[in-house]
Amino acid sequence: MMSVAVLAANPRASYMAYKAEIDAAIAGVLENGRYILGPETAKFETEFATYVGVRYGIGVGSGTEALHLALRACGIGLGDEVITVSHTAVATVAAIELAGAKPVLVDIDPTTYTIDSELVKRAVTPRAKAIIPVHLYGHPAAMTGIMAIAKQHGLRVIEDCAQGHGATYLGRKVGSWGDVAAFSFYPTKNLGALGDAGMVLTDDAALAKKVLLLREYGWRDRYVSEEPGCNSRLDELQAAILRVKLRYLDRDNEKRVHLANLYRERLAGARVSLPAVIQGAGHVFHLFVIRSEHRDALRAFLKGRGIGTLVHYPVPVHLQPAYIGRVTNLRLPESERAAGEVLSLPLYPELSNQAVCSVSEAILDFTREALR
Repeated sequence: MMSVAVLAANPRASYMAYKAEIDAAIAGVLENGRYILGPETAKFETEFATYVGVRYGIGVGSGTEALHLALRACGIGLGDEVITVSHTAVATVAAIELAGAKPVLVDIDPTTYTIDSELVKRAVTPRAKAIIPVHLYGHPAAMTGIMAIAKQHGLRVIEDCAQGHGATYLGRKVGSWGDVAAFSFYPTKNLGALGDAGMVLTDDAALAKKVLLLREYGWRDRYVSEEPGCNSRLDELQAAILRVKLRYLDRDNEKRVHLANLYRERLAGARVSLPAVIQGAGHVFHLFVIRSEHRDALRAFLKGRGIGTLVHYPVPVHLQPAYIGRVTNLRLPESERAAGEVLSLPLYPELSNQAVCSVSEAILDFTREALR
């Protein structure tokens, strides 16, 4: 079996970069004896909310659960429509259905891979209750257009920030634009835990209180459920780890941008499409996604060179077996085209410049050899 010279993702490298501090944080939790919803969680909730620029943070079990609880806190449920994209992690749509609502899927802007606000306008019906823009790959959605549509029609805006930690639009961090936002701290994220974790952020005190109830069985007083809730709690170990890594998030994002710029420089002559950054957007390059009509052949070629890649995402949600017939039957040409062409190259703060140069040279070799 061929060894992988360059990993597509490497969360262990993130742990090793801050090993001493993370180990000390874990030891502190173990010695403290408070393992669920304790002081580390409370401090991280405050610190991350402050970082994004909102008043309230509520730690939960995952990014999917953050979206689900955000929807429920907004009163969205059976019979309501929520407008979002099909070119996203399936978690976005799964969360809508967990809340009992109906996903209405629209196409993406092919430049940014984020929701096309012009198509959102056409998708609004009397049953629409919310829009979920996804800040995909670390590029923010164009929030001014989304907010204007929401204001016009009285819709909630729930930001899916799972890939956007630290990203900005017009100088404001994603997660501070909508009524409420959902973050994932899956280990490969720009701010990643060492397990599942998520957070709901909001400036709305009533929404924050509602999420607090929902994340733990609807309890205000222990063992007394004021309303049906669930179990979605951010544990102390993950919170402690995330507190360490939050201190380095901006620095790590700067490294991602540096590596992305190096890819751009080295791939300038390659016959692939490189990611764009629109004016006013602060891209944090959770992923460096190129496009090629020969994506599968290129991916196989890179694998032969020991270079790992990933595809985000190979099948739009509306074409996945679990959702055919359960979401509106439609064609979303930009989403479908992207699914056949996108390829995520290795990109994480611990990746070396030399590795980026090696990956780039392999792609150039492919274009010279396979496409001549």
